[in-house]
Amino acid sequence: MTFEGELERCRPWIEAAMEYSGGTHEFEDIVQALIEGRMQFWPAPEGCAITEILCYPRKKVLHVFLAGGKMDQLIDMIEGAAAWGRGQGCSGMTMAGRLGWERVLNKSGWKRSMVVMERGI
Repeated sequence: MTFEGELERCRPWIEAAMEYSGGTHEFEDIVQALIEGRMQFWPAPEGCAITEILCYPRKKVLHVFLAGGKMDQLIDMIEGAAAWGRGQGCSGMTMAGRLGWERVLNKSGWKRSMVVMERGI
């Protein structure tokens, strides 16, 4: 399947995950970032993830921006994404998401490092 075909197949999972991202992106913004190489697309048969590399003054991390679909398939993608991130010079991974992710990811060595809160102004 083509890149465009895979994106359309995964669009429902991407859009569902975007509902929890605070209204920062539309689907078209994700597509543009993928085309420009600012984000990465990780499709699975029944799910997908979108990552981006975040560069801080003292650390570079692979950030899981969005993920949706069958949980076991998403968990199975972590090690492959981590290996890819290491190859890009990342020394860690981060993820933003609903609190339910914490329970699932704790089993894979993830820990809570911060809480993100939001309000309109």
